[in-house]
Amino acid sequence: MLTILGLGMIMCFMYLIMSRKMSPLVALTLIPLLFALIAWLLGYYFESLAHIQINQIGEMMIEGVKKLAPTGIMLLFAILYFAIMIDTGLFDPSVKFILRLVKGDPLKVVLGTITLTLIVSLDGDGSTTYMICVAAMLPLYKRLGMSPLIMACLIMLSSGIMNLTPWGGPTARAASALHVDPSDVFVPMVLPMLFAIAWLYFLGFMYGRMERKRLGIIQLDVSHGDSIQISENPEANRAHLRWFNALLTLLLMVGLVLGILPMPILFMVALCIALVVNYRSIDMQKSLIAHHAGSALNVVGIIFAAGIFTGILAGTGMVDAMSKELVAIIPASMGPYLAPITAVISMPLTFFMSNDAFYFGVLPILSEAAAHYGIEPVEMARASIVGQPVHLLSPLVPSTYLLCGLAGIEFGQHQKFAIIWAVITCMVMLLAALVFGMFPFYSTLN
Repeated sequence: MLTILGLGMIMCFMYLIMSRKMSPLVALTLIPLLFALIAWLLGYYFESLAHIQINQIGEMMIEGVKKLAPTGIMLLFAILYFAIMIDTGLFDPSVKFILRLVKGDPLKVVLGTITLTLIVSLDGDGSTTYMICVAAMLPLYKRLGMSPLIMACLIMLSSGIMNLTPWGGPTARAASALHVDPSDVFVPMVLPMLFAIAWLYFLGFMYGRMERKRLGIIQLDVSHGDSIQISENPEANRAHLRWFNALLTLLLMVGLVLGILPMPILFMVALCIALVVNYRSIDMQKSLIAHHAGSALNVVGIIFAAGIFTGILAGTGMVDAMSKELVAIIPASMGPYLAPITAVISMPLTFFMSNDAFYFGVLPILSEAAAHYGIEPVEMARASIVGQPVHLLSPLVPSTYLLCGLAGIEFGQHQKFAIIWAVITCMVMLLAALVFGMFPFYSTLN
């Protein structure tokens, strides 16, 4: 019954936001609350639900909010910081430089988006990657009239592939859960990752040609002052302080990578320094913060609402029930195929539950079963990371809300646009891994 309720809650949520019948904020708050109340009422009739008490529902929700509070705070100040940097004109020279390179060609812009993201995402942090890449590329997309949905999709897919690095998270989790060396998991997967990257460039090429056909190649005379209005408030431009803002942003990025301070604190401090140095007038500071508060609070509100969703999923036991049920329904005859099965189900499972729940809850059970058919734990670990590009579309991933907020698109729009390409990206990686023997398609003990 917990499994049915968990799947029902997730499917109901996805339908409501993708059909735009509810906003993510409302759906993330009300849908889990409704299903938690249903579970409590059914507890009088089903023993498996008897442990859910009405007075515990609020505790589950607040526990989930507490876990995501640092992320919400970080996103609030990160969005404000980069918005202020755009207002100061920090990114004007880089956008003009890129314009000179691409010469107003949407195809080159799209391919440049992929290349930039692949490089930046080497730091392993999705939020940082999104903030840097969107700040650099969105003004260019706006200037040329290109779709921000394409930008967000390609940035997310590029980040999803590069997220397989040992320091990115999923690989480290899989290696830890199965007690194998992370390098033994990652290094053989480099070749499938390269195939996925090649597919991504092909996808970018197709979208770039479509945008070029729709918009044409726009002739931009940047050297003679072709107007590039990135900031909506010309009075906020601080071209004479660009060197300081660039240095501050560079130090912030270094601090994020090295982990000098917690991410929320780094962004809070950087934002305050930026405001004090660039705008001596308190009224100007208040005006700029108020101007950007809407987009920032919208993202942060969704993050806290996602805490309610994950809190009830975990607190009621729905996540555990779904994972155990899934493992139980795999027939014994499918045992020799557990490696590719794990790769395939990693897509929906990491979409419906957190990486921690999948890698530490589900993967060890699958790996133990696979061992009876001669499939090594390290091979199961490699198979388990294939679904990460789809995982980044999950409503449980905070950085995806940041990407949508920065790009100015709705979460449901982004999901509908990118889901098919994310699945194909995973399948390309899966096929390459099978062809080159990173894990077996079929295995059985002799």
